[in-house]
Amino acid sequence: MNTALPPLALYVHVPWCVRKCPYCDFNSHGIGRSGDKGREELPEQDYLAALVADLEADMALAGNRHLRSIFIGGGTPSLMSGDFYRRLLAAVAQRVPFADDIEITLEANPGTLERGRFAAYREAGINRLSLGVQSFQDAQLKALGRIHDGDDALLAVAEAREAGFDNINLDLMHGLPGQTPESALADLDQALELAPEHLSWYQLTVEPNTEFHSHPPVLPDDEILWDIQDLGHARLEQAGLRRYEISAYTRPGRQSRHNLNYWHFGDYLGIGAGAHAKLSQWDADKLYIERRWKTRQPDAYLRRLQDPRGFIAGSRAIGDKDILIEFAMNALRLVDGVALSTWQAYTGRPRDELEKCLHVARQKGLLVQDRETLQATPQGLLFLNDLLALLSDDE
Repeated sequence: MNTALPPLALYVHVPWCVRKCPYCDFNSHGIGRSGDKGREELPEQDYLAALVADLEADMALAGNRHLRSIFIGGGTPSLMSGDFYRRLLAAVAQRVPFADDIEITLEANPGTLERGRFAAYREAGINRLSLGVQSFQDAQLKALGRIHDGDDALLAVAEAREAGFDNINLDLMHGLPGQTPESALADLDQALELAPEHLSWYQLTVEPNTEFHSHPPVLPDDEILWDIQDLGHARLEQAGLRRYEISAYTRPGRQSRHNLNYWHFGDYLGIGAGAHAKLSQWDADKLYIERRWKTRQPDAYLRRLQDPRGFIAGSRAIGDKDILIEFAMNALRLVDGVALSTWQAYTGRPRDELEKCLHVARQKGLLVQDRETLQATPQGLLFLNDLLALLSDDE
């Protein structure tokens, strides 16, 4: 029996931002602009110490695995200094070894507040930058509550290239308040002129516990949304960016390794306020898979430094009834799906347990007939929620 563990990644959460955007439901806490009355100074030293202690409490679960990727998300991680990341990455490398070709991604805000730090981030060892552009049009950015404008976004990409980043992702939204297909395509055309290696292009959704949920903006109707999706997809494919995940497009060989690890049901450590993790352990002949999450509020998280086990706010084992749907929720986001051998290798469950759940979905044309791959058909990708509901039906 193969008792190897899935590949391992690390997620680091930085919970602060200048101002929380009205659509954001992530664990982020506004601190105000530089010079604003009441702006807090970021506790870089204390947060660094807490992150290292948090990692040390979890590192036994890494086993003998090397980290294949690190993703630093937020919040706005680019509020922190280059020295902060140099010291953090050195501390992580001392505790969990890095793969030779490790991908280290930092989410960055294109606003002028953080842009001058890109060279320091590259020197610290960060080799992939994800810029939260969202739109290049000032009116749209204002409607989204962003603190940068279109010129800031263009300057950010230029400075990132000058700093030595040759792997850049641009985050763009569509389906924005008052947006037309023409304005959505104008954003894509501007992004394509910047020649990013990767583009995340996803529809704005109104989530609970956000300002937009309390005061909903007027969004395009379904017909306009379909037009934007169809026209935008064609434009990106024509430009040589291949769709490999529901909302991700890439140039050859530039897929996000960190996100691929999620979608292939790999393991990941999670450190920082509100960070989540998925971790696997063999016990005799059974693979136990656990999800855990850390203390969410930054002040409370920092107080846990005196008791490192206290960083963990909760955990749950992924039981037999949940394992299929959790695996499928990730794998079926990929246009090419995943090899069915991954199921047995990363869940410890026999393949027959999976096969009996797939027959009806294949019959309905939502899954491809290839019995070596778990892959949605184009119809299945369009109606992924229906497909997942079908797979989770006990009958």
